[in-house]
Amino acid sequence: MIIPVFKGLDKAPNNTTVGLGRGASIAVKAAAAGDAISGKAGESLSVWTKGCTVIFVGVGDKEKITHKVARDTGAKCLANLSKDLGSDIVVRFTSGWSSENITAFTEGMILRDYEFDKYQKKDDENNHSGWCLECQAHDRHLQGLADSIEKANLVATGVHLARDLANEPANRLYPDEYGRRALEWAEGKENVEVEVWDYERLQKEGMQGVIAVGKGSIRKPCMVFFRLNPDAQEGKKVPCIVGKGITFDTGGISIKPSQGMWDMKYDMHGSATVFGLFQALWATGYEGRVNGITCMAENMPSAEAYRPGDVIDTYSGKTIEIFSTDAEGRNVLSDGLWKAAELNPSYIVDLATLTGACVVALGHEASGLWSNDDKLRERIHEAGNAVDELAWPMPLLPAFEKEMTSSKFADVRNGGKGRWGGANTAAAFLKQFIQEREDENGEKSEIPWAHLDIAGTAWGVDTNACVAHGGTGVHVRTLHRLITQG
Repeated sequence: MIIPVFKGLDKAPNNTTVGLGRGASIAVKAAAAGDAISGKAGESLSVWTKGCTVIFVGVGDKEKITHKVARDTGAKCLANLSKDLGSDIVVRFTSGWSSENITAFTEGMILRDYEFDKYQKKDDENNHSGWCLECQAHDRHLQGLADSIEKANLVATGVHLARDLANEPANRLYPDEYGRRALEWAEGKENVEVEVWDYERLQKEGMQGVIAVGKGSIRKPCMVFFRLNPDAQEGKKVPCIVGKGITFDTGGISIKPSQGMWDMKYDMHGSATVFGLFQALWATGYEGRVNGITCMAENMPSAEAYRPGDVIDTYSGKTIEIFSTDAEGRNVLSDGLWKAAELNPSYIVDLATLTGACVVALGHEASGLWSNDDKLRERIHEAGNAVDELAWPMPLLPAFEKEMTSSKFADVRNGGKGRWGGANTAAAFLKQFIQEREDENGEKSEIPWAHLDIAGTAWGVDTNACVAHGGTGVHVRTLHRLITQG
C-alpha cells in the first residue's frame, strides 16, 4: 500500500490504517509519528506488516504541488517498488489531494510501467506478469477518478506503442515492416483505415524526396497513411499529423561517425509518435476524423545511394539541391507535407528527430516548436505544458527562409550556409513545402502548420521520471490533448 503524504507529516493522516489489522495499524501510526518520514519530496519509509507492506512517499509542500510534481512522484514511486513483494498495489490518497493531482500521480505510475525486453530470455522466476493497481480516495473523487484514470491508461497504450516502435532495432523494424504492423493494427477496427504506398507506388506518384533517401538500402521506402473515422465530419477540415520515419540513419554517403550511431534506430520516432497517437485516439473513442502520414525510409550508403551535389525532384514539383545526405529527414518530409495539404487539413503538425542543433539549443528538456500560425503555436505550447511534454517556441525568420532558397542550382537547398541556427534553417526548409489555399473570399494564405523537432526529447532523456530507458513516446499525449480538447 502506497500512501503519498505532504511535508509536515507528524501523524498518520485520517483513514490511513482503514482495513489494516490492529498490529499493523499500530506500527503504521507509530512510523508516521516518528522522525523517519516528514513528507519532504523524495522521502520514503517502508513499514513491514503481515500481509501488506505500507510505504509512505513524500510529495513535498501541499501548496506547491503541481501536476508535474504529482506525476513524477508517482513514476519514481513505481520505479522503486520491488517485484519480490507481489504485484498488487493500492495507492491510498488521504486529505489534501485534488482529483487532478490524483490522476497525475497515477498516470506517472502507468507511464513508468514499461519495459522493452522482447528480445531477452526470461527465467520463470524473474517473469513479472505486470502490476495490478487500485486507487483509493474520498467518495467525492471516485466517479471522476474512474473516468480520468481510465482515460490516462488508454492514452498510455499509445505512448507505450510509440516506445515499442522506437526501441525496435533496425534489423527488426524497417519501412515495409512498419507498414505491415500498421496494417495489422488496423485489422478488426471498423473506424480505422491504413494504406501503404510501396516503392512502386512511390515511383508512380513521384515521391522522389522519400525515394532519394531510401533507394540506397535494400529495404526500400514506403509511405503509410492512417485514417481515423474516415467517414465522419464529411467536408470538414480536420488535423493531419506527419511523421519522419528513418528506421536507421547512417548519414548515407555523408556518413556519420561511428560514435553514437547505434542510437540512430530512434530516427523514426516521429513516425512512432504518429502510430502511437492513432492508437491513443482510437482507444479513447475519439469520434472525430484525423489523418496521419508517415514517411518511411532507411538511409544507407551504397552504389545506388543519392549523393551530395545531387538535385532531386519532389512530389511538390520543387527541386532540392543536396548539400548533405545526412540532412535526409527534411527530404522525406517535403513529400509528406505536400501530400498532407491535398487532404485539405485544418492544420498540419509534423514530428521529426530532425537536427542535432535543436539538442544543442534546448538539451533534452524541450522539443523545438516552429509554426506559421500564432494560434496553433500557442495551442501546442499549452497542450505540451499541461502534460509535461514541453514544446518551446522557436523563430521562423525570413532570413532563415532566404538561406534555404538561395541555391544556385535548385529551388531549395537541404543545408544551411554554416552551422549557426541549424534547427531554424531546417524548419525554414520545411516551410517551403507548406501549401497556400484560398478562403471563401478568395484570399490566399498558408495552411496552418507546426513543426516539432524532437531530436532531444525522443530518447536519452535522463531527467524524465516517466521513462526508464530508450524511446519516450514524446508528444503522443500532447497531440491527443490538442486534438481531443480543441
